[in-house]
Amino acid sequence: MSKKNTGLEFLEDPDALEGKMEEVGYFFQQNRNIVLAVVGGIALLLIGFFGYRFYVSSQDETAQAELFPSVYQLEADSLKKALNGDGRAPGLLAVADNYGATDAGNLAEFYAGMALLKDGKYDEAIAHLEDFKSSDLLVQARAYALVGDAYMEKKSYAEAADAYQKAADYKPNKFFTPAYLLKLATAHEQAKQNDKAIDAYNEIIEKYAQSAEAVSAKKYKSLLEATVGES
Repeated sequence: MSKKNTGLEFLEDPDALEGKMEEVGYFFQQNRNIVLAVVGGIALLLIGFFGYRFYVSSQDETAQAELFPSVYQLEADSLKKALNGDGRAPGLLAVADNYGATDAGNLAEFYAGMALLKDGKYDEAIAHLEDFKSSDLLVQARAYALVGDAYMEKKSYAEAADAYQKAADYKPNKFFTPAYLLKLATAHEQAKQNDKAIDAYNEIIEKYAQSAEAVSAKKYKSLLEATVGES
């Protein structure tokens, strides 16, 4: 019975292995510049990748140190100092702008959006909140809801409903989703989208019956249905 040809016989045959090495050597000699260019390019990519990761990591440490004093100012309702700095810390806007590639810079977008919303600068708040991206259960949904709050202040109710819908759809849970659905229903009511408002109330009542928002949902749904029935 003949031995099956696997194409790897050179691993067992020294003469065959020598022949393969000669072929490789010949190929390298004929294509030396191309091979060196490819290897050099890969090396540069690896150096660039790990260098960038190290740079971002070091920048993130700096950004965190600059971020937290501004968060403290925000919690103390010192909005201008939180946003623009207090002479020692640069402020949320600067951290978001200077360290956008870092986790701390990304978080600064969220806090800047929150501060701008409190300060009545709704369009700027929306821009910063929409630039914020996170996989966190609480913070990303909260960012969507804050965008909705900003649109509500602008009386752009359809846009607010879209934002609240994103908040409600993001990793639904019994702790936060009912509140976002209640905001969604309110936005739909303001936009005269009564059927959608009732759907949002029903979702709270049916899926989150044990939540505090379920009581409000039943009340507001009844009031809305009565109003619609009278019109």
